[in-house]
Amino acid sequence: MTTARIGATPGKVSSTIVLIIAGILFILPIGAMLLFTFRVSGSPGEFTLVHYTAIFDPSQELTYDQLFEGIANSLVICLITVAIVLLVLLPTMVLVELRYPRMRRAIEFVCLLPITVPTVVLVVGFVPVYQVVAGVFGSVPWTLSLAIGIIVLPYAYRPIQANIAALDVVVLGEAARSLGAGWISVLGRVILPNLRRGILSACFLTIAVVLGEFTIASFLNQTTFQTALFLLQQTDPYVAAIFAVFALVFAFVLLLVIGRIGTFRRTRRSAR
Repeated sequence: MTTARIGATPGKVSSTIVLIIAGILFILPIGAMLLFTFRVSGSPGEFTLVHYTAIFDPSQELTYDQLFEGIANSLVICLITVAIVLLVLLPTMVLVELRYPRMRRAIEFVCLLPITVPTVVLVVGFVPVYQVVAGVFGSVPWTLSLAIGIIVLPYAYRPIQANIAALDVVVLGEAARSLGAGWISVLGRVILPNLRRGILSACFLTIAVVLGEFTIASFLNQTTFQTALFLLQQTDPYVAAIFAVFALVFAFVLLLVIGRIGTFRRTRRSAR
C-alpha cells in the first residue's frame, strides 16, 4: 500500500488539471468582459465595433480626455515609483545585506508594515502630509508616487529579498573584492546582474500596484487611470471595459517581457 508523500512534486496530470482550472477561472471573466465590449446597448444578441471606433472619434475627444489624462498621469507615477524602488529600496537592501546584516529584521519589518494597515487608514495619515507636499510642489499627480512608494514596499521587497536569500551576496562580493574589483564593479558587474530576476519582478509588481491603485488617488482628488475609469464607467461602461481589458493585456505583455528578459542571459549562456 502506497501513501501520498506530503510536499512531493505533483505529477504531470495533476499539474495539467490545476493549470486548466486556473486558466478557466482566469480567462472566463476576461472573456466575458471582452464580449461585453462588443455588445449593442439595449440589444444583448447583437454585436458591434462602434464602442472601439468611438475612442478614436474626434467628436468624442472631450468625453475621453480625462481618461487619457489619467493614463498619462499613471504612467508618470509608475516611472517615479519604480525609480524610488530602484534608487532607494534596492541599494538599502544590498547595503544591509553586505554591511549591516543585523538591520535585516528591522528593514523587513518596515517594508512589510504597510500591508498590515488598510489603505483607507493610510490615506487618513497622508492627508495632512499632502497638505504640506501640495504647498511645496503644488497639487500635481506625480506627488502620489511618494505615497504609493510606501504602499508598494511589501510587494517590491519580497522578490528582491527572495533573490538575495538565494544567493550568497556576501561571498560573491568578497570574492570579487579579492580579485581586485572595486565596490562599483562589485555592484554593477557581480551583484545586480545576479539579482536581475528579483529586480524585474519587483518592477512588475510596482507597476501593477500603481495601475490598480484607486483609494489614494480618489481621496487626494487626483486624476489617475483608475479614478478616470471609475468616472467614465458612470457614463460609458463599454469604453471603460475596453480600457480595463487593455490594462490587463498590458500587464500580461509586461509580465512576458520581464520573464523573457529574466531568462535571456541564462538562455544565452546555455547556447554557448
